[in-house]
Amino acid sequence: MRYRLAVFAAPLLLLGGCQTLSSMGDSAASTVGLGDDSPKTYTSSQESKAQRTGIAMADEPLAARTGASALASGGSAVDAVTTMFFALTATYPVAAGLGSGGICLVQDPGGQVTEFDFLTKAPKAGGAYALPGAVAGFVAMHKVYGALPWQRVVAPGEALAATGFPVSAALAPRLASAQNILRLDATLAGEFLDQNGAPHPAGTVVKNPDLGLTLTQVRLNQVEGFYRGAVASRILTYSAAQGGGISGAELAAMAPLQGPARSRSTGSFVTWLPGPRTGAGAFTGSLMDNLSRDIRTTRDPAVATSQAVRQTLTGFGVGGLPRDLGSTGFAAVDVKGEAASCAVTMNGPFGSGRTAAGTGVVLAQTPSSAAGLASAFLTPVIATSGGQVGLAGAGAGGPNGTAAALYAVLEAAGGRALGKRGDLRGTGNAPYDTVNMISCDQDACVALTDPGAHGAGIAAEVLATQ
Repeated sequence: MRYRLAVFAAPLLLLGGCQTLSSMGDSAASTVGLGDDSPKTYTSSQESKAQRTGIAMADEPLAARTGASALASGGSAVDAVTTMFFALTATYPVAAGLGSGGICLVQDPGGQVTEFDFLTKAPKAGGAYALPGAVAGFVAMHKVYGALPWQRVVAPGEALAATGFPVSAALAPRLASAQNILRLDATLAGEFLDQNGAPHPAGTVVKNPDLGLTLTQVRLNQVEGFYRGAVASRILTYSAAQGGGISGAELAAMAPLQGPARSRSTGSFVTWLPGPRTGAGAFTGSLMDNLSRDIRTTRDPAVATSQAVRQTLTGFGVGGLPRDLGSTGFAAVDVKGEAASCAVTMNGPFGSGRTAAGTGVVLAQTPSSAAGLASAFLTPVIATSGGQVGLAGAGAGGPNGTAAALYAVLEAAGGRALGKRGDLRGTGNAPYDTVNMISCDQDACVALTDPGAHGAGIAAEVLATQ
């Protein structure tokens, strides 16, 4: 029997393709934990070998690589997703940043799944900028489930920001579609646009030294290094100067919520989803009910998925949505079989489109904005059988992605083997919305990256032995 875990995203596209980029420089690679014996190139559509080993996957390949490196160093699934998050703040800031918020699910050795909610919040005084929750969320999660030192999981992102990294095939199309946003912020423009104001193509090496210094503070001081002290002071000063409503007291008080994830029986699986206390939990639960019913009545997956999405959006009174909600998902399974799945959002591509001066931190857009509905479509999922992980993944970006991920769960629970990328249903909107899953049976796990995007799933043994 194959076990599966799914993660939800929004509308997926079928982009496929396989683009190889040069690895980062030797000094950065060494800092990240990828030494001379590791591969000098990576492939954006790479899938892990089917073997019982740690696997990390993300929408951005270099971030997935750092997660696999953490697993190869003896790290847990939480070490891997935490490492990937901080790497993504450098390599995929369109959807993940220190200013973002999100939701993670973690399956522990006993089979219990815990939810960590660290969504952005709107300041009481209003304004365009959100109170960021991600740093506090990953610190709290790592304290409970991390195996590696905190410094080890932050250092890869710190090195990538400080010394540079190649724009990936995953990031390049996001830069092209968001170039009008980039032009309005000096830091973003300086990093991602050329002298003619055009976005850098894939393969161009870019860096964000200010972000590197901020990540240094996070590495050394954890929550204190971001929500208090010099970094917080700069964020507050910038917010006040730009008419934002972020206050020092609200920033310092940011803390995640932690508790049991919601479970429901799905065929031979127990499927774990975000709980109803969040918009994501409420939307996901309703959509899964509608999708289960419509699949039984229509017998046509495409019709059932489209119908269920329309019904659920109507039920929540949601009309039109922006095409790009600035979200991403990533997941890991470690050698012990423990899993972690996360989805984060900036509430729009590059969030507010503004970088707090001197920090390299792109501030997320307030959840009160039109793109604030992004958090409702953050759908990390874990599916287990007998306490063992079958599927683990994450999707983010919109309702069609959530539907694609839930459909995969229902298919797997019904006995269909999910063993290759093409087994995932596309959402029609990649790379803005993606679905990625790690599918496991009793002997092996394999990474199934979004068939329309340029993410990567990488096995820890590959990095350890090549």
